[in-house]
Amino acid sequence: MQNATDDIVSGIMKRWAAAFSKLDAEALAALYSRSAFFFGSNPNFYRGDDGVKAYFKGLPRWRSPSVQFTDVRTAQAAPDLINVAGTATFTVEKGAEPLVVKITWVIFREDGDWKIVSHHVSSKTPLIAQ
Repeated sequence: MQNATDDIVSGIMKRWAAAFSKLDAEALAALYSRSAFFFGSNPNFYRGDDGVKAYFKGLPRWRSPSVQFTDVRTAQAAPDLINVAGTATFTVEKGAEPLVVKITWVIFREDGDWKIVSHHVSSKTPLIAQ
């Protein structure tokens, strides 16, 4: 059975995936805090919901984008703060190789609503051999 924290994160992920499937920069940016930090799939750093909007507006206009979140872990770090880690698998064109990344979010309550305040993705490919 899911707890309240998992329900909050699941709801954000569902809205995020729906907005991404339409490449709806406005809807995606609305999920982020006005003071968000954002590292996506390019080396640039974006800040705030306007930065997030700029990032998503700058993506190619793929015909069939989708994302699936797996291996999701959540931890309520404080009453108004949730840590999230997982894997995001992006498919941008039918038949194309998916892009699989590690993703972390920090979600907090801003003006009574849960918003992503920190977003970071990184390669699943090891950078250092173990």
